[in-house]
Amino acid sequence: MFYHLFVDLADRWAMLNVFRYITFRTLGAAITAFWMGVLLGPWMIERLRVLKAGQSIRDDGPETHLQKAGTPTMGGVLILAAIFVPTLLWARLDTDYVWIVLGVTAVYGALGFADDYLKVKHKNSKGVPGKVKLLVQTAGALAAGAYLYYSEFGTDLAVPFFKDFDPDLGIVFIPFVILVIVGASNAVNLTDGLDGLAIGPVITTTATYTLFAYIAGNAVYSEYLLVPSIPGVGELCVVCAAAVGAGLAFLWFNSYPAEVFMGDVGSLALGGLIGTVAVLTKQEILLALVGGIFVVETLSVMIQVFWFKRTGERVFKMAPLHHHYELLGWPEPKVIVRFWIISIILALAGVSTLKLR
Repeated sequence: MFYHLFVDLADRWAMLNVFRYITFRTLGAAITAFWMGVLLGPWMIERLRVLKAGQSIRDDGPETHLQKAGTPTMGGVLILAAIFVPTLLWARLDTDYVWIVLGVTAVYGALGFADDYLKVKHKNSKGVPGKVKLLVQTAGALAAGAYLYYSEFGTDLAVPFFKDFDPDLGIVFIPFVILVIVGASNAVNLTDGLDGLAIGPVITTTATYTLFAYIAGNAVYSEYLLVPSIPGVGELCVVCAAAVGAGLAFLWFNSYPAEVFMGDVGSLALGGLIGTVAVLTKQEILLALVGGIFVVETLSVMIQVFWFKRTGERVFKMAPLHHHYELLGWPEPKVIVRFWIISIILALAGVSTLKLR
């Protein structure tokens, strides 16, 4: 909005030229999102308490979690508000990529809201049936994938470490997009099990993809680093920066001991946002490295289920993986911070691959 309001006035007032620069608008979005989240947080937490939107805790998990019962959930509404409003203020709204990301995020956020609402209403951990949830997620990702496929976006796949290997997926591009977006959404959802555990890697991942979006949207840098050049995708810097600012604001209240949980409205939506940005920047494969915490958490569940069905024994004391370490005796804050540290290292490793081609 600011871009469209002020850029035409830049010829008259030179100081308004700053709104032309994506770097300025990216920082503006991050700062706006942070302060919006911090200032609205106490009010929203109080409203959730009044509405008795308390978290239901599984009785088969670590005993230390039982004391968290009743902590306000659905805090993801705050995160989404602090992403959408700054994005609409600071991004160029004539860019399709911005609307694709916001669209997927909104669909997944609505699904998560419905899931959280049912859990709160019935006072248990069951929400939207799994098959329905997967169907809605697939539909949202399908819409994004089909739109890109029938546009001039391109269906080639960028492969890290190989500068001349970019296979064209053709029609397979659509199911690939679905896999990436749905997989990322569910992976973040599985990781959201401890105070601040999921939002930490979300911040590092979206910060990394802010850089990826900037490079992909800049013809000079993309040519130098041998990554796909995608005109217009640089505007996703604003979306990702807003997610970083919103994540930091939410962490202000979600850090141990948490005053509020993000709920599925936050985790499903944030995962959808990350997966969609990965597709649009053509850095889908690197998401497995940058978002490695999400991948490992998901794999731990898959391994646990597979091995238990096959042998009747468990590989981990409990899945997802963070519960395994809790049951080994690690204090919750130690599990959280160590996962954050690993997430930062993985993000740095992902950035380093830009020069290894």
